[in-house]
Amino acid sequence: MTSPFKKRTATPAQPTRAEPVKRYLPALGVYGFDALEAAILASLITEDPLLLIGKSGTGKTYLLNSLSEALALEHRHYNASLISFDDLVGFPYPEADGSAVRFLETPATVWPAQSVLIDEISRCKPEHQNRLFALIHERRIQGIALDKLRFRWAAMNPPSIDQGSDDDYIGSEPLDPALADRFSLFVTATDWDRLDGEQRRAIARPSGEGRIADDGGVLAGALSDWRASFCARIDHCPELILDYVTSVANNLLLAGVRISPRRVRLIARSLLAAEIVIGAVSERVFLTILQCSLPHQTYGHTPDKAIVLATHRAAWDAANSSEQAWVHAFLAEPRIAGKFQILIDKCPSPDAGSQAVAQLLAQERPDRAAAFAFAAYPAASAGHLPIGSEGVNDLARVASAILEVDGEITWAQPAGATAEQPEELTRIARVLSTLGGARLSRARQFFYHCLVARIEIKNPAALEVDIEDAVSLLRLRVLP
Repeated sequence: MTSPFKKRTATPAQPTRAEPVKRYLPALGVYGFDALEAAILASLITEDPLLLIGKSGTGKTYLLNSLSEALALEHRHYNASLISFDDLVGFPYPEADGSAVRFLETPATVWPAQSVLIDEISRCKPEHQNRLFALIHERRIQGIALDKLRFRWAAMNPPSIDQGSDDDYIGSEPLDPALADRFSLFVTATDWDRLDGEQRRAIARPSGEGRIADDGGVLAGALSDWRASFCARIDHCPELILDYVTSVANNLLLAGVRISPRRVRLIARSLLAAEIVIGAVSERVFLTILQCSLPHQTYGHTPDKAIVLATHRAAWDAANSSEQAWVHAFLAEPRIAGKFQILIDKCPSPDAGSQAVAQLLAQERPDRAAAFAFAAYPAASAGHLPIGSEGVNDLARVASAILEVDGEITWAQPAGATAEQPEELTRIARVLSTLGGARLSRARQFFYHCLVARIEIKNPAALEVDIEDAVSLLRLRVLP
């Protein structure tokens, strides 16, 4: 199958400029995070939750505690594997009149905190995860708002099922996906073998142990300005960022990697903040933010790096190519009905429509390419779609085989096995049994073709619904 991510030549809507070389973390005695500094600083600007992942001794807690010192925050550092609920809230005691329950605070309670670090979150007892969930996502404990809390940070070792090495982190369990999805960015700390010589020498200096991070207020001053700019621009996010994150979500979905709608918004927030930090539009930083925005690694399902890179490349090209933006959106749209919507509303000419259709038929999975042609051909051949003669011919070559199915279905049966039909045929029969009328006739025609042509159908039920939605859209929008 041809990859859905075809590299294209982009004409940037905005020039990519080199980012300033100024680094803020080394001044705090924090080394090894240079390539990820934009993501870390972006999390400070958005004040969205940040999770650090890495092997023991790679400076995860050192980084986060150093940030709290440099920003002069009222900070709380909890070990999730040992924490009790009383450590967070204090000891409850009722009012004298019995009207309410208050908490007796201690120096360790969370109520006055401006920043919280939940260390070893992957070793957290199950009964505490729900309480931490509310703290991370809502800035609340027991339903009570933590009005002073700005930054919610956490750290963990790699989950045991996703280490791929001899390191033994027994007890570092995968996070619940719902909890992981509440974090905005996931920064992987750099181990010794990935550090350069200068970073290794800086880390080795004995004076780093016990040092209080103090850069003379440089980071705090910069953060104040960045935050003000972010708040001023949040309601006017650049179209480049919106185009990019939309394309990212669509392309990941096509590759079998789902991200939630919430995640799409968090990526956009992080990109806006990172752009403010570096003062430029940078493809490298966009890729960094994307790589740091995927929660899957925390529960042991790290997406293939090639998929992430191809997703970024396609999304970057789509966002930066104004003339071809509709084509990228058309190819990346996961729903067939959505593709028709874009084709009808955005296609500038029949020639452009023909080229887009040719790309789709070449790049899409065979079952989806056949479904698109099957739904499109009647309207295209009647001149109701913005597709030229070449595009209509391309659709006809695929659709004609579906409309005139001629063949038989055969399958091999293991010796001695009882006569059973293939699982794929069973799934298709189950879908057809729920349909009636013209919808049944249409689905039967399409599925019989796929079976005869030996076209694998990933999800027959979902694909049938997609075809029906596309036909309904065309009937509503273009057919007389």
